[in-house]
Amino acid sequence: MHDSNHEPGNGFAAFNLNSSIQRGIRAAGFVQPRPIQAQTIPQILKGRDILGLAQTGTGKTAAFALPVLERLLATRGGSDPRVLIVAPTRELASQISEEIRLLARFTGIKVATVFGGVSFNTQIAALRRGPQIVVACPGRLLDLINRRAVHLDQVETLVLDEADHMFDMGFLPDIRRIMAALPEQRQNLLFSATMPREIRGLADKLLHNPHVVELDHTQPLKTIEHALYPVDELRKIDLLKHVLSSDDFVSAIVFTRTKHRAKRLAQKLEKSGHRSVALQGNMSQGQRVRAMSGFRKREFDVLVATDIAARGLDIEQVSHVVNFDMPNTTDAYTHRIGRTGRSGREGKAYTFVTSSDYGMVRDVERRLGSSIPRRKVDGIESAPIPTARPAANNRPASKNRRPANSRPATSNRPASHNRPASSNRRHRRYRQAS
Repeated sequence: MHDSNHEPGNGFAAFNLNSSIQRGIRAAGFVQPRPIQAQTIPQILKGRDILGLAQTGTGKTAAFALPVLERLLATRGGSDPRVLIVAPTRELASQISEEIRLLARFTGIKVATVFGGVSFNTQIAALRRGPQIVVACPGRLLDLINRRAVHLDQVETLVLDEADHMFDMGFLPDIRRIMAALPEQRQNLLFSATMPREIRGLADKLLHNPHVVELDHTQPLKTIEHALYPVDELRKIDLLKHVLSSDDFVSAIVFTRTKHRAKRLAQKLEKSGHRSVALQGNMSQGQRVRAMSGFRKREFDVLVATDIAARGLDIEQVSHVVNFDMPNTTDAYTHRIGRTGRSGREGKAYTFVTSSDYGMVRDVERRLGSSIPRRKVDGIESAPIPTARPAANNRPASKNRRPANSRPATSNRPASHNRPASSNRRHRRYRQAS
């Protein structure tokens, strides 16, 4: 076991992990630890609680998976789960499970994944096979607890991934109920790209003397080139086609404000000759899996998605992220553009901005502490976007502030239901995502 002075140059061998785990690391193609891995793995191995503040695409999954696997191999346990990993969406839960299975392929450690939208029977059968690790979405996990199909009294480590997104989706009450079903003595690992007040409160209650890792979580990754494009609403589709026709285009994730806009935009792009597919909340689990699988396999070049559907996705070689609609919060801006420029690769993130978005542009720029470059395309122009002046004390703008003249629609809500949702309504609305 090594302390936090571990140097990435020593490679993963410096962690003294079990030889079967090291085989998995080599098979996965990992060579040098990423910064979050170098800073968290030694502390998790020591049994410390962790508060990790880092954007997606920084290597968080391996940062907790490797030491968790090591601790499982170091001591024997019974047939009930010893590690519980909670994630906000089905896609992210599946992603985490796949990476853990890849790293654990030579260890004999079993992983079960549970989320809504599919039959209980298959998941209950998987739980009966005695997995040491369960990766779950909150809603389905609570259903299984209530059915007594899963027993969590042997859990030694709890991992909450994308905690801020779980708050956005109204899952904090579910998280508290899940925590009540766990042993009081356990290791807690909380990862979040941002730290809103509510997540800070959860962290204060959950974590005991945590080791804190903070990797510039309010700033876009250095590998991302981002820009704003002023455009009239009716010319957005023309501007998008221009971006998708660029020589450096490989694949893109395009974000829209609502699931209905995502579906319509994907259909329009398909008719224009682009291999596009939508990812949004009204799709069945089978449709979502086919869309994601097709995008990963390059059967589709463009994935048109809402914030809720695409949060936390880790897809290699996404060359472009396009905010077809301006995000509603400053945190959402950071999360969206983090879909590109991952794992050290370069990427481009472009935001289409209309006159009604200028207030949010100012909020984002104040949050970042710098202006975002403006660009124009000949023949597709709009009024210039005012440049925000960062506050004298560089104080971030409220992450949830909306400009007064912008439409306060959430990413997955039709425009006809634009009044702010209470936390209970938000909880009910997003429960289906798990």
